[in-house]
Amino acid sequence: MARTVSDIVVEAPLHAVMSVISSFDDYPDWATGMQQVTVLGTTSDGRPRDVRFVVDSAPIRDTFTLRYDWRDERVVAWSLVPEDATMLSAMDGSYTLDSVAGGRTRVTYQLAVELKLPLLGMLKRKAEKVIVDTALKGLKRRVESRAGA
Repeated sequence: MARTVSDIVVEAPLHAVMSVISSFDDYPDWATGMQQVTVLGTTSDGRPRDVRFVVDSAPIRDTFTLRYDWRDERVVAWSLVPEDATMLSAMDGSYTLDSVAGGRTRVTYQLAVELKLPLLGMLKRKAEKVIVDTALKGLKRRVESRAGA
């Protein structure tokens, strides 16, 4: 499964970015197409593990659950719980955060999506690129508005 990768620099420290990423209840306020987000279960340290999403944003209109792997304060990865999705057969992704000069954070987003319906590779990659770029821009706006940047 090929991955789409993009990054953006956010005018806020790493912990502020990770705080927004991990606040799933707030996703409908800033993440395009997120209609509803529900944390179904947590890890032993209280971080969200299984999160259910109701999404209505072309090309994806689906309800699905993602399982999260919090690797440290810099990396969070996820994968689809396949039996919960109607349209998706796979979705794997991650955010990797790196501190950069001036108290800023580089956010790298990787995403691979497979649909149950066939889609030409070029169209699938374009859809992934739109999802990734939209998510990064929304994340940047949300973090910077909260950080007062």
